[in-house]
Amino acid sequence: MYRILVINPGSSSTKIAVFEDERKVCEDRIYHDLGKLKNFKRVMDQEPLRRNAIERFLENNNYRIEDFDAIAARGGILEPVPGGTYVVDDHMLDYLLNHSPVDHVSNLAAVIGYRLGRPHGIPCFVVDPVSVDEMCDEARFSGIPEIERKSYSHALNIKAVARKVAEEMGRSFEEVNMVVAHLGSGISVSALKNGRMIDVNNANDEGPFSVERTGELPVGDVVKTAYSGTYSAEDLKREFTRSGGLISYLGTGDLKKAMNMMESSDKARLIVEAMAYQIAKEIGGMCAVLGKKPDAIVITGGMAQERRFVDMIVDCVGRFGKVKVIPGDMEMEALALGVLRVLRGEEEARYFQRVMR
Repeated sequence: MYRILVINPGSSSTKIAVFEDERKVCEDRIYHDLGKLKNFKRVMDQEPLRRNAIERFLENNNYRIEDFDAIAARGGILEPVPGGTYVVDDHMLDYLLNHSPVDHVSNLAAVIGYRLGRPHGIPCFVVDPVSVDEMCDEARFSGIPEIERKSYSHALNIKAVARKVAEEMGRSFEEVNMVVAHLGSGISVSALKNGRMIDVNNANDEGPFSVERTGELPVGDVVKTAYSGTYSAEDLKREFTRSGGLISYLGTGDLKKAMNMMESSDKARLIVEAMAYQIAKEIGGMCAVLGKKPDAIVITGGMAQERRFVDMIVDCVGRFGKVKVIPGDMEMEALALGVLRVLRGEEEARYFQRVMR
């Protein structure tokens, strides 16, 4: 039996779980004081606060770090890497601390896990980080040589639900062809061919608008806004990624509230239907690049819990293939299972420095 500690920090909370093999033994979500978090200049400066919270969780549940065989941490913004389970070492730590292109909360997990485990000889791993890049060559072209499309997505949950669906179909993950749409605060829609994410929209910059992100925007209008003098570059980016989508149209980032607003507001109905329309359009495009009918179209993420909204999407894409809905996410389980495959010798661990470009 292998015991694994799972660490998954979010913007205002940290999710922690203990797994014994595939079984989740205990779990908690620790919410952090937003006032305290705002006092940190960089997200990485929150590391001691979050590590202390994890240590309290372990103490309250009568665990010591020495009780674990491994630590599974959410993967951060690394250089582009293939999917898999990666050993957290000094090289990865240095990159996350000093070179990551985005000051993102996901960068914290590996640093926390490494610093918890190293004094006791407990290995730390990350699984399918945000920067998983398996895109085919054709998918990288943006239209001008100076800009290449980048693969930043909800790879962890996308691959986890694809594995689950493949298993339910009685088939190997490496032989199935699927389109997976992760619908969260950001939206990632990916085409998986033989288990590889051959194309995916960048969840920050591309694809459908979501509850708080604009998705793709008309280039001409973006340039006009950028040079209007109204916004700084930082403010404009925040406007596109934190204050766009449903928030900008309806004043709420809660899909359930937006769905309720539809009952008395034609405007709200049109906007929610427009978001479903754009998601369906992205799914249709990913079906096209597979070159064949997908074995399944999978809809997952937090927004997938709103069945009425999912039905709007299914009405558009159901003709392309069988649709499977897996509400919420499997991130904690996916992290544990990725590490478990390595511990059992079913999968070889990867090293970040060996795949850097």
